[in-house]
Amino acid sequence: MLPSHGKVKAVHERITPENFDCSDFDLSSFVRSLAVMHEIEVINAAGILPGVRLGYLMCDTCSYPSRALQNVEHMLAINGSLDVKCNYSDFRPRVKVIIGARYSEVSISVARLLNVYMVPLLSSSSSSPALSDKLRFPVVIRTVPSDIHQTEALAKMMAYYQWNWVGVVYGDDDYGKAAFQSFLGDAEANDVCVAYQEVLPHYLDHSNSEERIKQAVQTIRSSNAQIVLLILKSELVKVLFKEMIKTNTSRVWISSDAWSRSSSIAQMDDINKVGDILGFTFVSSKSESFDNYLKNLTVTPGGYNHFIEKYKNLRFNCSSECFSSNPPSYCTDILRFKSHNACNFNDPQAQNDDYLVKSTDTSESYLHRVAVWAVANALRKLLKCNDSTCSGEINFPPWKLLRELKKVQFEFNNQKFFFDEHGDFVNGYDLIRWEKDGRRRRIQKIGIYHILDRKIELDVKETTWLLTDNTSTPQSRCSKSCSPGWVKKILNMSCCYNCTECVEGTYSDDKDLPNCKRCPKGTWSLKGWTKCKPRSEFFLRWSDPHPITIIAAAAFGFLLLMFTCIVFLVYRNSLPMKKAEVRLSCVMKAGLAVSFASVILFVGKPNVHLCRARQVMYAMGFTLCVSCILVKAYRTFLVFLPFGQITNRRLHRLYKPPVIVIVLTALQGIICLFWLIFDSPDIDDKPPSPQSMTKMIQCSEGKTYIGFGIMLSYIALLALVGFLLAFKGRKVPQEFSETGYIIFSMLMYLFVWVCFIPVYITSTEESTTVQPSAILVSSYGVIFCHFLPKCYEALWGSKTDTLESILRRWRVISSPSPETDKDTPTMNTVSENTSRVSVSSNSTVLRSSETLSVISPTDSEMAIIPMSKEKIHPYPLFTNHVTKLRNRHRSLSL
Repeated sequence: MLPSHGKVKAVHERITPENFDCSDFDLSSFVRSLAVMHEIEVINAAGILPGVRLGYLMCDTCSYPSRALQNVEHMLAINGSLDVKCNYSDFRPRVKVIIGARYSEVSISVARLLNVYMVPLLSSSSSSPALSDKLRFPVVIRTVPSDIHQTEALAKMMAYYQWNWVGVVYGDDDYGKAAFQSFLGDAEANDVCVAYQEVLPHYLDHSNSEERIKQAVQTIRSSNAQIVLLILKSELVKVLFKEMIKTNTSRVWISSDAWSRSSSIAQMDDINKVGDILGFTFVSSKSESFDNYLKNLTVTPGGYNHFIEKYKNLRFNCSSECFSSNPPSYCTDILRFKSHNACNFNDPQAQNDDYLVKSTDTSESYLHRVAVWAVANALRKLLKCNDSTCSGEINFPPWKLLRELKKVQFEFNNQKFFFDEHGDFVNGYDLIRWEKDGRRRRIQKIGIYHILDRKIELDVKETTWLLTDNTSTPQSRCSKSCSPGWVKKILNMSCCYNCTECVEGTYSDDKDLPNCKRCPKGTWSLKGWTKCKPRSEFFLRWSDPHPITIIAAAAFGFLLLMFTCIVFLVYRNSLPMKKAEVRLSCVMKAGLAVSFASVILFVGKPNVHLCRARQVMYAMGFTLCVSCILVKAYRTFLVFLPFGQITNRRLHRLYKPPVIVIVLTALQGIICLFWLIFDSPDIDDKPPSPQSMTKMIQCSEGKTYIGFGIMLSYIALLALVGFLLAFKGRKVPQEFSETGYIIFSMLMYLFVWVCFIPVYITSTEESTTVQPSAILVSSYGVIFCHFLPKCYEALWGSKTDTLESILRRWRVISSPSPETDKDTPTMNTVSENTSRVSVSSNSTVLRSSETLSVISPTDSEMAIIPMSKEKIHPYPLFTNHVTKLRNRHRSLSL
């Protein structure tokens, strides 16, 4: 029961229940019916059912459900009538099974009626998902898969070619609606979006069919979607393509199974202008035996076939009016079939040629032939056939055959076939492409879709596309593809989006990912990266340029300290060295040596012990050095204090250099001890910056940095006190004190460490190198201010520059006038036999005397005590008399 005609004439005008008038002879469906007939004859000839011959009744549905129902009544009628009963369990019509219909809408209508009689309906082309519902359609079994698999295959093919923006045009019949709804779900699962959807009347003679088709054409042309899925009958597709050819519009067309092998569309004029055509079709295979049958088409002896007769009349009967110069309008369809030698034949029914083989795709009837073999195998089991006879009841109720059909398993053409729990085949689809064949198209298989694996297997990887005129695949996307490192930010639908970069710590390694992936533990990524990598560790490596510079500077500082120490020891009895206090200077050098050693601990991969050791070493070493400088500044400061005041006497008593140095250094030691106990330095566990691929392996100077701050503040306090004391004694001549050097070195230290604090706080990778650099600069400041000038004086200073000449020069500079008051500040003289000098305060009274009493010098001091109260001379240092000074029992070693 297949449509040998495409439609019913004037169905919209039908009022009375008269016979249906069919038109548009359909060669494709006619060939399918012939395939069933041929396969029945093959089975009968092969003796598959010994003693039983299969017959057939060929009916034309005209692609119209009501006409199909009329056919069913005719098939099931017994003695020309169909009795109405409540129980049809013993209903035994001559027709035991109906093979058809072609279209799902017709099959659905027929199945509802057959449900009453439980007569099996075996379809080889109706693929609507609704027919898989065995509650609604228990009599339907199919040799094709359900459209739920076809729409999934279509969506996967679109995803394979990266088409996510498609238009859909479908018919308003049951087939079109069900397939479209199934496609929507599969499209969403494969990230394919529907740009538009147009519905066309499935009946061409509908009153507004033309208008709706033109509207669909306008929508297709105005949309930027280059892919169009057509879930339509071949007749509608043909009309639609004619409109597209008129407007010179080309697209990539995706065909449903309803028209994917339509030979009438493939042979349309200018069919190459519509663009590329792809689609899925049911499994097919050619049969040489069937092709030969079509070339020698005759009616089966003992039977009749009006459809074969009509075809031969269309093909071989002479219609002279159609060959005239002005043929009637109805000749347009007739000439499509007419042979050029039609008027040369006397008996059209006796003629044959290969027209059916060449003008149709005979392979598409493959599953109709399989359906006949399914019935034959079910009958063989039902009739209990062996190689010689069939012992079962021949006139059986149709429901028994339905039961056997659902269980049947057989082989045909080296393939195994069976029906699943829904009564469907799951043998997959062929992926086809319509290739150019001159001015026509030919169908080429380019792949297969496996239903069980849900995978597309392509046989042809590259092909030339008509839409692009090269091998590059046409693009149809709502938005441009997001490259790796970017992800989609969905707008109003999943296919329309903006691309955003993956943030730090995430990545995307493929195109069009919906979300960024998080980096595995131990790895990281920057913004827009396509993969994660382990962070590189940063610390001051021994081989890096900056650490090498730091180590070289520390080593050079050690060499300078050794050099100055040797010079100080060798020239310890010279005047510059005695002014510099050799023993105190050596203690300073020891402290600086410890500071230089702490710099080396900043290089290399840090650990908790190095973090603690380097800070303690610097703190103790530099505190020791600054304490010694403070003693020198304190000594100079005492020169300017009036000795008579009680407070000043106490300050003089406090001048105990060893005690001062030890106490000040011990206080720093106590600070460091509490620091190590309560807020000890450790490895910094602060996470790296998200914008950095470098993991800082550095020390943290405690959780609160309080201990670190107190340590530095203590050294800064000592330096500030030393600076203030030195500044107070700045008027003492440089020859007798080191106030200038002390002021400059302490200012340098304070400046360096004031700059260090903001740089240390704000910097990240540079923070590790800031402190050792500050230590080096401040240490070198002490060396250049306190040790190198003394070495220069000892090595290259003037040998004739005696203490008396120095005093004379300073006296001339400091005297305001030749007449000096008795309170004019003067300096004590010194014995010519000693190199130690004692300087009194400004209150020292200068007296003239003829003799000078000298107290023998002790370890490091020498007191010069005046002996008489004579008249004051203006310039006692330049007279021929020996100057005597009366000292108020206060002297200070310089």
